[in-house]
Amino acid sequence: MKRITLLSLLLILGLSGCAKTPNDESVSSGAETNAEYTEQATEYTVEGTYDPFEGFNRAMWTLNYDYLDPYVARPVSLAYVDYVPSPVRTGIRNFLSNLDEPANMVNSIIMLDGEQAVTHFNRFWINSVFGLAGLIDIATAADITKPGERAFGDSMGYYGVSNGPYFMVPMYGPVTLREGAGDYVDGLYFPLNLLTFWQSLGKWAFEGMEDRAALVSQENLLKDSPDPYIFTRDAYIQNKNFRALGGESLPEEPEDEEYLDEFLDEVDDY
Repeated sequence: MKRITLLSLLLILGLSGCAKTPNDESVSSGAETNAEYTEQATEYTVEGTYDPFEGFNRAMWTLNYDYLDPYVARPVSLAYVDYVPSPVRTGIRNFLSNLDEPANMVNSIIMLDGEQAVTHFNRFWINSVFGLAGLIDIATAADITKPGERAFGDSMGYYGVSNGPYFMVPMYGPVTLREGAGDYVDGLYFPLNLLTFWQSLGKWAFEGMEDRAALVSQENLLKDSPDPYIFTRDAYIQNKNFRALGGESLPEEPEDEEYLDEFLDEVDDY
């Protein structure tokens, strides 16, 4: 249940992956006004987008972006990063990340990536045995770096299952039907299946606070976009398409999506 927390996903939940650079000219020429941009976006310029509940989703976006994020998620996340000692945060982050390694391994196998599956397996047993159940990232110190995350939603996409309807969930953020179903399946793998509801919620919250704080430097990109809702949706779907390809380059990039590139490249650094 790897999630970016407490509505902080709103800024772009988890975006990390493919893309390159925003271009001011492409933004202005593609849509001179919010109305024009919104009308253009209904054509779903990003492949795999399906937003049949856009009216409801926009209302939830306003709730999350204008109220819950600035008054709850953002200040809580920054307080966590500013006041919790770095070694403590690193230990928590390592421990929680280690819990996902078996699911990453299984999904790498499903996606026919044996090398990445072996890497996830080695990282899990090394960090679990020698790294105090994952609190210390011994594997990275041994030059076994962590590859990208692999979720069951990505595995389904790899075999052609579409994203399905897009939802903006209050107090949660963007999600598609495929991703939601995939997260449920990933939660059945050891050791995630041993977590209680409250432990899973705690994992989600700690991971989310780190990720939300890391996105502070990217906020202006979202604020300056003609339509932040469409910007977020398109970047989110583009990232899901990228992950479903196993991290390979997209066949082609729609011209109207060039402005997403820099944002995704910079978020990928975190």
